[in-house]
Amino acid sequence: MNPSASATGHGSVADVQVPRAWRACAAPAAAALVSVGVVATLAVVDPNRPGHYPTCPFLWLTGMYCPGCGSLRALHDLAHLDLGGAWGMNPLLVVALPFVVGAWVLWVRRAWTGRERSRAMPASWIVTILVLVLFYWVLRNVPSLAPWLAP
Repeated sequence: MNPSASATGHGSVADVQVPRAWRACAAPAAAALVSVGVVATLAVVDPNRPGHYPTCPFLWLTGMYCPGCGSLRALHDLAHLDLGGAWGMNPLLVVALPFVVGAWVLWVRRAWTGRERSRAMPASWIVTILVLVLFYWVLRNVPSLAPWLAP
């Protein structure tokens, strides 16, 4: 008999086997839980009111907007189902968010089925994304070109 077994003859909680698929989904579930916690916090604590969140370090140091500036306010607006407000704060985040959610769904599916990633993102896609982010970064800091990109 197992020394950790109880007087009833059943094994301990440590003896219970968790299915592999559930263990493999722990990381994507944790990421989802953290994300829901962040969005819930942003839904309740308005980033439009001063004093709740720190200033963007890049904005504070340079006086220029980074590609992420306005993301907290955009997520706050999305949590309140205000797509127009979110677009006004950070259109890049609004465009990227469905892809991030899609990548998370694929991560869960791979974890659940036990499949390895079949292929990595092509290098040309990564370079394209980086170029688009850099282009967006420059545009949002040149008011004469795209004043609507500033948060």
